Amino acid sequence: MSARSKGSRRWLGLVWAAVAFMLLCAAAASWWANRWIDEPLPLSAPRAEVNVQAGATARAVAQSWVDAGLQTHPRLLYEWFRWSGQARSIRAGTYELTQATTPRRLLTMMVNGEVALERVRFIEGWTFRQLRAELARAPRLRPETRDMSDAQLMAAIGAPGQHPEGRFFPDTYAYGRDVADLVVLKRAYAAMHERLAAAWAERAADSPLKSADEALVLASIVEKETGIESDRPIVAGVFANRLRQGMLLQTDPAVIYGLGQAFDGNLRKRDLLADTPYNTYTRAGLPPTPIALPGLASLRAAVRPQATGALYFVARGDGSSVFSETLAEHSRAVERFQKGGR
Repeated sequence: MSARSKGSRRWLGLVWAAVAFMLLCAAAASWWANRWIDEPLPLSAPRAEVNVQAGATARAVAQSWVDAGLQTHPRLLYEWFRWSGQARSIRAGTYELTQATTPRRLLTMMVNGEVALERVRFIEGWTFRQLRAELARAPRLRPETRDMSDAQLMAAIGAPGQHPEGRFFPDTYAYGRDVADLVVLKRAYAAMHERLAAAWAERAADSPLKSADEALVLASIVEKETGIESDRPIVAGVFANRLRQGMLLQTDPAVIYGLGQAFDGNLRKRDLLADTPYNTYTRAGLPPTPIALPGLASLRAAVRPQATGALYFVARGDGSSVFSETLAEHSRAVERFQKGGR
C-alpha cells in the first residue's frame, strides 16, 4: 500500500471519528435538552412575574424572565422557545411563575394565554355605590372608570341613559392583572342581561309584571327583604298578590334606598310618610328602578312566585319571615316579633 493510500485512510478515519464525536455530542445535547425542559426552573424568590407586551420578541421575553428572578441563562430559554416552533405564538399578558414550573410548562402558559388572575366579588343585595367601592379596592385592576359619573360609566359599557342600579350580576369575577375595570363591569352587565332574559322567558303565565325590567325591580326588593332562600318565592308571592290587588307594596328597603345617604340606620315613621319616588308607602306600584343587585334565586322568585294567600309578612329576627293572609294576623305577628309582645 502506498503512502498516499495510507494517508487517505488515516484522514477518513479522522473524519469518521469527528463525525462520531459530533453525533455523540448531539445526542448528549439532545438528551440534556429534553431533560432540562421538564425540570423545575430555579427562582431567586418563591414567585416571579413578567408582563409580556404585545409584539415582544422571544428573545426579549426570555430576558424578562431572567430579569424577574429566573436563575438560568436567557439564551437557553430563547433557544427553547425558538426550537419548539412556538416562539411567535407567545401571547401578551401578565404571567406568574412558581418554583415548580418547568420550561415546557412556562412556554405552554404563554402560548395558551394562561395569565395570572385576580378576583373581585360582588355580593347579592349590594347597591351600585357599594359595587363601585369594591371595584376601586380590587387588586391590580386599572381604574379606568374611577373619575366617571354613573351616567358616563353606563355610556362607556354601551348602555347610555340606563340607571345602573341592579344591572350587574353579583358573582366572583376573575381577571388578568392590569386590565381595565370597565372590562369586569361589562362582563357583570352582560351576565345580568343574560340571566334576566332567561328568567323572564320562564315567567309564570299569571305574572302581574309587565316587563323584564319590572322583574328586575321586584327581584331586587325580594333580595333585600329576606336572606333565607326558601322564603324568597313566598315573599315574591306576597308582592305579586299586592300588585294584582292594587295594594301599596309597603316595602321598607325601597324607602331606605330612596332616603339615600340621609338614612342613619333607623327607619322612622316620618321616613315612611316622606314622599320619594321609592316610597312604596306613599306611591303605588313598583319603584322606578331596582334598589340593589339581585341574585339568581331572587330573579327566579320574582318571575315565578309561590302561590300563596298571604298579603303580609314580618321578619322573625333570624332572617326568616312570618306570613299572614289578614291584617289581624299580621298585627299579631308584628306585636310578637317586632314589639316583643307575647
